[in-house]
Amino acid sequence: MTRILAVLTAGFLSSALNAQDASLDIGSKAPSAVVQTLDGKPFDIGRYIGKTPVVLEFWATWCSLCKDLEPALRAAHTKFGKQVKFVGIAVSINQTPQRVKLYAAKHKLPLEIYFDKKGDASTAYDVIATSTIVVIDRKGMVVYTGQGGDQDIEAAIKKAL
Repeated sequence: MTRILAVLTAGFLSSALNAQDASLDIGSKAPSAVVQTLDGKPFDIGRYIGKTPVVLEFWATWCSLCKDLEPALRAAHTKFGKQVKFVGIAVSINQTPQRVKLYAAKHKLPLEIYFDKKGDASTAYDVIATSTIVVIDRKGMVVYTGQGGDQDIEAAIKKAL
């Protein structure tokens, strides 16, 4: 029994360390990346960086953890929407810009939505899964990265203000 527990603990710690290595380092400069508007025009998300705090969510219409984040994003947008830019980067896996547009309208997402057709933003931000949140301060530095449906987005934003 002790041996099984030790193996499970080692596996968990290894996964946690790998997940930490897979995201941008806190304090690193937020990269620029070209994505697409939902009508297919290129847009460089670097336009936002270094001007105002930014919340980036890497998400998908089929992601249940992303759905779990929606209430927290709405609450944070209500509280900080005049001080912070909220940006959704829809990954291109198993979805189209049209499907993303319909979903965003139906769910009234409080995000400016872009489509990561080529995966450039996901690669630049070392995103390994949807429901990844990155918060960037007005100097363009990463102050928070997290993943999953239960993130304290308001606390993350406060680090950027």
